[in-house]
Amino acid sequence: MRWRWAVEWSAGAVARMLGISPTTLRTWDRRYGLGPSTRHEGKHRRYSEDDVERLKRMVELTGSGVAPASAAASVMPSGDLDFEAAADLLDAARMRRVAVGLIARHGVVHTWDAVLMPFLVALGDRISSTACGVEVEHVASGSISDAMRVSGVALGEPSVVLACAPDEQHSLPLDVLAAALAEKGCVSRNLGARVPAVALVSAANRLEPRVVFVWAHVRVYAEQVPLADLGDVPVLVGGPGWDGMPLPEGVERVATLGAAVETILNRI
Repeated sequence: MRWRWAVEWSAGAVARMLGISPTTLRTWDRRYGLGPSTRHEGKHRRYSEDDVERLKRMVELTGSGVAPASAAASVMPSGDLDFEAAADLLDAARMRRVAVGLIARHGVVHTWDAVLMPFLVALGDRISSTACGVEVEHVASGSISDAMRVSGVALGEPSVVLACAPDEQHSLPLDVLAAALAEKGCVSRNLGARVPAVALVSAANRLEPRVVFVWAHVRVYAEQVPLADLGDVPVLVGGPGWDGMPLPEGVERVATLGAAVETILNRI
């Protein structure tokens, strides 16, 4: 009987083998989860033969002009396509890799509507009824945000300002919208969570965007948004916080990610 010994490599050895920099290797690990899969107690993680084969294909694809996110999606093992399974393991790298792969295949809007949002809604229902799963929600939300930032990059002067209402901490919808707009070549400036009223007005005055979008999950937060002080710029609002609120002239509510993207693109 002949024994076959598993060969494993350090990060430095793999970088030299593939002719890429260690920085690139670390970036692919952090962004797409294409890192070493083997860990020995008390030692650094090591790259297996399968890991190296995936990375070789990654180098070939990116060398031929394929975008790194799309290349990473194509080398993803077929068994890694289940976002929920990765979430149950609290495997942030795998969740990020799955999300990036789905976006590369199907686009931001479809991935959000068909996979990521239903997962988060179901998880929220579970947390409400059992108080279990908050840790999964935190890790999953962070992984989705990372995937959106990796997948959606557009360069140039911003034509859209995205912001959360004052005291609104749930900024994931802004990351998703920014990625969906970037996918269409539309540059946005994402101000993130808890944007004070004065800061939103100041940003709108300085950047002179074509559209301002404000997200609010709770009505008390929506009521703090200085809609009347944003001048003549068209304002879109999204989120359940706007339910039943009267909106001033020039302000329009959008109910879905697809509607937000379409409305913004029609106004710029």
